[in-house]
Amino acid sequence: MRYFFVAGEQSGDLHGSNLIRALRKADPDALIDAWGGDLMEDAGANLLMHYKKTAFMGFTAVIGNLGTISMNLRLCRKQIAEAVPDVVILIDYPAFNLRIARFARKNGYRVFYYISPKIWAWKENRVKKIKKYVDRIYTILPFEKKFYEKHGLEVEYFGNPLVDEIENRINSIKETEKNKKNDWQGAQPVIALLPGSRRHEIEYILPQMLKVIPLFPQYMFIVTCVRNIPPEFYKKITGNIPVRLTIDETYSVLRSADAALVASGTATLEAALMGTPQVVCYKGDFFSALIAWMLIRVKYVSLVNLIMGYEVVKELLQYSLNRKNLVSELRAILPGGERREKIFSEYRLLTEKLGPSGASVRVAEDMVRRLEGIGDRR
Repeated sequence: MRYFFVAGEQSGDLHGSNLIRALRKADPDALIDAWGGDLMEDAGANLLMHYKKTAFMGFTAVIGNLGTISMNLRLCRKQIAEAVPDVVILIDYPAFNLRIARFARKNGYRVFYYISPKIWAWKENRVKKIKKYVDRIYTILPFEKKFYEKHGLEVEYFGNPLVDEIENRINSIKETEKNKKNDWQGAQPVIALLPGSRRHEIEYILPQMLKVIPLFPQYMFIVTCVRNIPPEFYKKITGNIPVRLTIDETYSVLRSADAALVASGTATLEAALMGTPQVVCYKGDFFSALIAWMLIRVKYVSLVNLIMGYEVVKELLQYSLNRKNLVSELRAILPGGERREKIFSEYRLLTEKLGPSGASVRVAEDMVRRLEGIGDRR
């Protein structure tokens, strides 16, 4: 069968790549075209567009790139029509992907949504579009199943693929450490700084994180950089501050770190599954923050707290993200801190709640079963 994937950011590329590998096992004759990134291409997809050209987040960033977004929509529709896939598989990225879902359904293509839009947080009215244009939803957060079922959608929760990813990465890191450690490991205790994967959020969040460094001279601070953003971008922000930059070593750094400051997003769940105590950070431009304040309907922003339903990790957002609060919360989760052991016990409960490994395989097998049961749709 032929599959057309659409992912628009780094986390979608990661989860899409794992799903593609599983699909190629479940369907050895699979032909896969994709909008995504390097990981999806490495997994065997024919990459048609890289997410670094499509990832716009925040009100001002979207407004400033409306022309590019419109061109991307036209191009994606054209490529789907040329590929004639058996199914279009959308991964998160709702502002773009719901428009693609509408096009796909109107032109007779099956539509599966993997990593469903977080409409329970805001824009709940989007559920009407999803119900109209999407055949089946595969969630990766356990509480989402009940939400979508309430609205009468076909939905499945087969587990969270990050559980697999973390297990694989930890095993890989252990093998690497048998032969050679990174030159920063063992030199000093480490605090990890994960400022996000998009330029605009890094510009707002990383400078706040850096302010705590003088107060913890016994620690080495390591910034985890993403490979689609050049090191010079980070160096312009860090300047002469004593901090180390690493590229694509997030899991190694988290495994070594006593604690982490983490931008809100997938990385908060990654840090939790790695067992690293964290403080969640977010800061954005004024207009994006104002719109979010007006529209977001949930109590928490981090995946850890959302999944558990109560505060496990501290969230410092917008104006509360300042040096005083960061220092106080960081001290509380470092060795000897009053909240450190409590976080470890909550992380264990979180892992149990997410369920066992193998999520990508179970999703892929279900997709293939359902497509084969449909027959020729054209």
